[in-house]
Amino acid sequence: MSEKKRSILPGRIVSVFHSIRFRLVLWFSGILALVLFVFSAFIYINQGRDILGDSEFRLENKMAALEVTLTITPNGILVPPGVLQDTDVLVLEDPNGQVLASHGPLSAQENLVLAARAWQEYENKITPARITSWTQGTSTLHTNYIFVTIPMQTGPGQSGLVVLGTPADPYGLVSRLELTLVAGSLATLLIALVGGYWLADRAMRPVHTITQAARTIGETDLSRRLNMKSKDELGELAGTFDGMLERLQAAFERQRQFVADASHELRTPLTIVNLETSRTLASPHKPEEYRHALSTIRSENDFMTSLVNDLLILARMDAGQSAMQNLPVDLSDVAIDTIERLSPLAARNSVRLEAGVLPEARILGDRQRLVQMVSNLVDNAIKYAAGSDRKISIETGTTADSAWVRVSDNGPGISPEHLPHLFDRFYRIDQSRTRGSNDADGSKPPAGSGLGLSIVQWIVQSQGGEIKVESQVGVGTTFVASFKAV
Repeated sequence: MSEKKRSILPGRIVSVFHSIRFRLVLWFSGILALVLFVFSAFIYINQGRDILGDSEFRLENKMAALEVTLTITPNGILVPPGVLQDTDVLVLEDPNGQVLASHGPLSAQENLVLAARAWQEYENKITPARITSWTQGTSTLHTNYIFVTIPMQTGPGQSGLVVLGTPADPYGLVSRLELTLVAGSLATLLIALVGGYWLADRAMRPVHTITQAARTIGETDLSRRLNMKSKDELGELAGTFDGMLERLQAAFERQRQFVADASHELRTPLTIVNLETSRTLASPHKPEEYRHALSTIRSENDFMTSLVNDLLILARMDAGQSAMQNLPVDLSDVAIDTIERLSPLAARNSVRLEAGVLPEARILGDRQRLVQMVSNLVDNAIKYAAGSDRKISIETGTTADSAWVRVSDNGPGISPEHLPHLFDRFYRIDQSRTRGSNDADGSKPPAGSGLGLSIVQWIVQSQGGEIKVESQVGVGTTFVASFKAV
């Protein structure tokens, strides 16, 4: 045997003893052994009692027959034929414990011992009546005898004792039963051990399959599935494992996409900053050109700062590090605060930010996060507001059990095919547009990182609410965030 096999063999033996199937077999065998012991003890005790009772019954019948037919002569005892068997013992003794006559396989010395014990038993009785049967082992036959003792006239004016004994188990049924029960129990346990281990190994085979699959599946290979069709608990476990793999695969794909999108978003402003710096340093320029370059660099720096802040917020959200307060908040106050904060920004972009109907709408939530949510919606609406009368409206309201805040604009609207992806990270409706490029009319398209609406959705869901969007091309877009009212 090679050194490698010698080192593997003890490890396999240890793994078998620590395996679940071995413990299952051990517990099963232990319970079965206990059941067999109790059952065998019950059978053994009851069968032994029945055999002893049958022997006592036969002994009583023989003694009754002897009381009528037994004849004592000076030469011994005359026993009618057919009353006693060769294994039966009959002893006649006088009050002095001397054996007057005997019959059966016992020796003279054993007859004396039997006579002495019979007188002892007889004298311990309160009344000189029939003495209860008792058992004595004999060295001659190596079996157990039961005896009955009665007083009897042994001669004119003389009384003595007659002791009659018969084997308690003349056919050895108890011994054979004991051997049968022990052998049968051991054979049953052996079969249970082998069969139980085979069944446990077969039952635990799907677990081994799951373990092997888990060992082979890595970060770069999350597409494998167990696809077990069984409907039992192990099949349910395999289905849960497949579901976990699907979630892990989706999470890794989102992470890779997130990193790729973040890298792409940061590459554009860095490239612009590098080009503007290189162009400015390449040759002398007029002050106006320097100011333009610095203005461009500052704009790109502001964008990167905003992007990094959004990325930090999303990272904290994914890590569960953004603690949320759960305090009473009025959505109408949140709307008013947002209007006051963003009115200057809306005015610079020639957008009219107005308040609609703002009744009291109280919920439990984090006021700062709710202000951030509404601000992101308004900021998004400012970027996409269009037309000569560009306006954005904020309204609040309540229903029977909910409170809501609504942000509407009269922008260009969103096509239906884009609505399901609107809250995806880095998703843009017009992917052909790039930051810093101008439209055909010379105006700049809306610039953004594509993370604002993702943050909005996370804030709403973390507050136990839901957000919906309705849009019509050429008419405008409306976002409605609903929460449980208090």
